[in-house]
Amino acid sequence: MAKIGVQAMMLKDKFEELGPYETLSRITDLGYHAVEISQIPMTAENVAELARARDELGMDVGALSATVEPNPTGTGEALSTDFDKIVDDANTLGARYIRIGMMPLTAMASLEQVLDFCRKADEAAARLAGQGIGLYYHNHHIEFAKYDGKRLLDIINETAPNLRLELDVHWVQRGGGDPVRTLQRYADRTDLVHLKDYRIGQIDPAVFEALANGDRGAFTQAFSNVVQFAEVGEGSLDFKEIVDQAVANGVKYMFVEQDQLYGRDVFDALKISHDNLVSLGFADLF
Repeated sequence: MAKIGVQAMMLKDKFEELGPYETLSRITDLGYHAVEISQIPMTAENVAELARARDELGMDVGALSATVEPNPTGTGEALSTDFDKIVDDANTLGARYIRIGMMPLTAMASLEQVLDFCRKADEAAARLAGQGIGLYYHNHHIEFAKYDGKRLLDIINETAPNLRLELDVHWVQRGGGDPVRTLQRYADRTDLVHLKDYRIGQIDPAVFEALANGDRGAFTQAFSNVVQFAEVGEGSLDFKEIVDQAVANGVKYMFVEQDQLYGRDVFDALKISHDNLVSLGFADLF
C-alpha cells in the first residue's frame, strides 16, 4: 500500500536546529511515518540519527537524493563520484529509491545537453538496479516544454528507459499539465509522487499604489508571479482525485512538500496538510 510521508527539504533548517532524530520525532507526532531525504548532509552523524529514527520511531526512510554528476553550486552527493557511499547509506537506512531533484541547470540550455544528462542518468539507473535500488527523476515545469511537438518529459523517458519518475503535482500544474491525467499517462513509470498544492495568492496592496503612480511594470510583475506553493488542500488542486489516482497506479510513496511557507512554521504547515488529507479519507495511508 502507498504511504504518505514528508519531503525533508522543507525541514532542513529544523534538522540543523534540532537534529534529524528530534525533527523526525516531531513529524511523527503530527502523524507522518515516512520521509524522503533531500538537502540534508549525509554525514555519518546524520545517517546514524536517521537510522535511530527508523528503529525507535518507526520512521520509514523511503528515498534518498543524489545528483548524477557533482553539482558545482550544491553540496549533495553524486552517483558518478560517491556511488558506493550512496548505496551504503541506502542499505543502512533501508531505502530502495534514489531520486534526482532536477536536471543540471546547464542542461536546460539545449536539448543536446538534456540528452547528454539522460544518457548518464540511464547508465546510473542501470548500475543502481544491479544493487536493487531504483533511480527516479523529479520534474519541475520545464519538462513540459516541447521540442518538435514532443514534451521534454517524454524525451527523457525515451532516452533513459531505466530511469523512473517522481511526479510533482504542483509543478505539473505549473507546467500546464493536468496532475491526474499526467499520473495516468506515466502510470507505468511512476512510483513516487510529491503532494504540493497550487495556490493563487492575493496581489500585494502596495502594488496598486505603484500602479496609481504610473508604475505598470510593478503591477505586471506582481500579477505574473501570483502563483504560490500551498499546504495540501489549501490551494486549487483536487487531492481526492490525485491521491486516488496515485493509489490506483500502485505508487509506493507520496511525499508532502512545500517549497515556500510564506512565514508559516513548517510544523504548522505539515499539520495542515496532514489534517486535510485525513479529512479527504486518507488516514490509512499515514
